This record gives sequence, structure tokens and C-alpha cells, in this order.
Amino acid sequence: MAMLVIYTVPYLVWRVLRTDFWAPLVVVQIVGGILLGPGVLGAFFPDYYRAVFTPGTITALNGIAWWAVMMFVWVAGIELDIREAWRRRGETGLTAGLALAVPLVTGSLAALLMVRYPGWRGEAGAIWQVVLGIGIACAVTALPILVLFLEKLSILRTPFGQRILRYASLDDVAIWGVLAVILLDWERMGRQLGFLVLFGLATLAFRALMARIAEQDRWYLGLVWLAGCGFAADWAGLHFMVGAFLSGAVLDAAWFRQEDMDRFRHFVLLTIMPVFFLSTGLRTEWTIGGGAVFAAAALLLCASVGGKLIGVQIAGRVLGWPKGEATTLGWLLQTKALIMIIFANVLLDRHIITNSTFTALLLMALGSTMLTIPMVSSRLSVYVRGDRA
Repeated sequence: MAMLVIYTVPYLVWRVLRTDFWAPLVVVQIVGGILLGPGVLGAFFPDYYRAVFTPGTITALNGIAWWAVMMFVWVAGIELDIREAWRRRGETGLTAGLALAVPLVTGSLAALLMVRYPGWRGEAGAIWQVVLGIGIACAVTALPILVLFLEKLSILRTPFGQRILRYASLDDVAIWGVLAVILLDWERMGRQLGFLVLFGLATLAFRALMARIAEQDRWYLGLVWLAGCGFAADWAGLHFMVGAFLSGAVLDAAWFRQEDMDRFRHFVLLTIMPVFFLSTGLRTEWTIGGGAVFAAAALLLCASVGGKLIGVQIAGRVLGWPKGEATTLGWLLQTKALIMIIFANVLLDRHIITNSTFTALLLMALGSTMLTIPMVSSRLSVYVRGDRA
């Protein structure tokens, strides 16, 4: 029954209400997860909620959800084009750095205001971890969702689209690096350093193997590599999602056909990522009051959107971009839904933030992502679809 609800309700809303322009199916699925969670469905229809989402059902859904996300993050890591970003490192580094640093600062300032009040900091979270975690959540750009939006706008394979992906790719690497810093456990530092050393050695051997085998074997062994790296990172105390990203980031996209990569990503999104969206919704809570959570979400949304736009505007001024280009690019980099939600889930798992903070971050991510297509569609010009690299 839970799987029937997961696949039926969001699809009907998306199709019947024709929300695709302002809320693609992936966004509707996340909203559906919130509405089906304990804060909404559980509050108004507690008997039905408990009958459908039993503890055993939730445990099973969480297992499916985390494996779905691991595969999704793995593919995102493979698709990072660090070589192209390095080739254009001056422009890419400046733009990506400002697009990350400014919203990180504004988000951290918002977090400092939040932690002055009880209910936002988790029981195991130091103030610096909470502030840095919320700040980087405001700065993130979800590369997989950005790819979907660029496809929707028909600019993915254009020079402008590839440029945006370079900026988002560098920010993605920085975000996972910050997560690793937040999760550092000084009592397990030896184990974590051991993981990094062994991972580096294993990467050299695995890359040599991947270069010598057929592509059909690369997919299968890639999943074995993903599971092994996820387990090793979790054993070291860095969380299996850090291992999932690293396992993909060290592989070459050229080893896999682009159409197969696109098909795999769409397959994961269609078949098992909806389970993650629902399980995310089941973790939302309004324990400190719905008004306070919405106020925090609005504060974080202003910090996130405003910081990102200001950072990209500064880059545009320094690099001499045409009028309006920085605004268009800044709105495209607002997509947050998936990676930010994964990031926040990890912080919640480690009790660095509370369920209320997680809910506020989730609402912020949805608002930011839903603004992207409407704000960009009216701004796309001949330049955006044109030839400039």
C-alpha cells in the first residue's frame, strides 16, 4: 500500500494539475513526501498513517531509499567534468567560488540567528557544525536536478549549459569536502586517515582494471565499487554517502556511453528515487511550531537565493559578462532539491541538526528549486542558446 501511494499520488497531482512548469515531477514527489509524513497526514489522520507506514514498512523504505540515493550520487560523481573545469580554471574558479562563498556566508549568518533559540541544534552538533552545515546547505547547487532542468530548457548541450555545469561541478566537490570536515571524528581520526590512504591505493588499482574491461562489465563492477566504498567510508565514520560520491568522482565518464548514463539516471529517478522522496517526508516534524519552521525556511530561502544571485553578479562584473547574463546564470544555480536534501539527511542522521531544522531546510530547498524554471524561462535569450563558450 505504501508503494502504491508513493507512485500514484504525486503522479496524479503532477499530471492533473499540470505543474511541470513550476514544479517538475521530482519536486511534486518531495512535496508529496512532506504531506504524507507525520507532520501533515500523521497529524490529521493518525490511524491511517500508522496503518500504512508501520515501523517495519518505514525500515524497508529507508533501505531502498538510501541505496537509490547512493546510486544517484555515484552517477553524479562520474559526470563531474573536473578536467574541463581545470582547463578553464580562472573563470570557473572565480564564478564557482563566489557562487558558493557568498550564500555560504549569508546562510551561516541566518544559522547564527537560528541557533540563538532552542530546537534547531541537534544533541550531537557543535555550534560550528550546525552553522557550517546550514550555510553550505544554502550554498549548494544540485547538479543532477540542474541537468534535468537544462534538458527541459533545451540548453544542456549548448556552450552556455556546459558552462553552468562546470560551475556546479566545482561547487559539488566543495560541498562534499565540507561534509567530510563536519563529520570528522577526532577520536576516529586514525581510522579516517586510513580510509583515505586505502581508498587512494584502491582507486589506482580499480581504475587500471576499469580501463581494461568491457563496458558491460564496468557497470556491474562499478556498483560493486560503490557498495565497497560506501561501506568503507561508513566504517571510518565519514558516512556512506561520502564514499558513494568519491566512488563515482574517481571514475572517468568516458568509460560509459552518455546515452547509457542518461538512461541509468532516468531509470533510478523513475523507479526508486520516489521512495527516497517519501522517506524524506516521513522525517519532517513541526515540534517547535509550524510558524517558527516556516519563518526559518523563509529566512534561509532569502539567504540562499539572495546570496547566490549576489555572488554570481559579482563574478559577472569582474569578468565583464553581458547585461542580464549573471542574473540568468544565478537563477539556474538555485536548484537544490536532491543534493541539499541528501546533505541534510546526513546531518540529521548524525544528530547535528534537529527534525525541525531539517524541515526548514527541506522547505527552503523546495522553494529555491521551484523558482528556477519560472525565473529563467522568461530570461533565456539568443545568447543563452548561442555559440559563446
